[in-house]
Amino acid sequence: MGSVLGEILPVAIGITLSPLPIVAVILILFTKKARTNSLAFLGGWLLGLGIVGFIVLALVNAGRVTLGDETESLISGVIKLLLGLFLLLRGAPNQWRSRPKEGEEPEMPKWMAAIDQFSAGKALGLAFLLSSVNPKNLTLNLAATVTIADSGLATGEQALTFAVFVIIGSLSIVAPVLYYLVAGKNAERTLTTWKVWLIANNATVMAVLFVVFGFKLLGDGLAVLLG
Repeated sequence: MGSVLGEILPVAIGITLSPLPIVAVILILFTKKARTNSLAFLGGWLLGLGIVGFIVLALVNAGRVTLGDETESLISGVIKLLLGLFLLLRGAPNQWRSRPKEGEEPEMPKWMAAIDQFSAGKALGLAFLLSSVNPKNLTLNLAATVTIADSGLATGEQALTFAVFVIIGSLSIVAPVLYYLVAGKNAERTLTTWKVWLIANNATVMAVLFVVFGFKLLGDGLAVLLG
């Protein structure tokens, strides 16, 4: 199990390095419903990662029973190869082109302007979407769960490994919430600094992550197919 954790750890870090979700939870912490909505956001984030992972684990394990280990491993290799190509050929170029020009304000999603009006349900739903169907997070979640399912671990060990993956992938959402709950209003200056930097550098950070993890998944896929 330790070797599998070591393999998926970088992918989990890739998920937790998600600028817009971090900005979103920080903005929520500046609203009147900070405690309720931030905890709802955290719950939605965990739920989104968990549901996607559970579905993929179930499908891959079912495929192994039907197709056999060797065929399923080849399919897993192809999936990683395609995910890596997607990040390199689509994700990274799109993010790089979307960087704000010098002196230009970065364009942010329209939903951010309405965060102060969010209910707990909307905060949960937003986090669910950001963690489950956001292209980067979905791609990395798929890669990690395919790796876990293809590891040969027993069902309980797979579940435990995936739980650790979800926890690590959620640290950047957990940290601002815990910091606010402990420090209260004293946390505002630090969180504001984080928010400003993340907004200004979102596209660049995402482009770099897409390149790094694109090559990682490409290499992992080739290793399976050529090994």
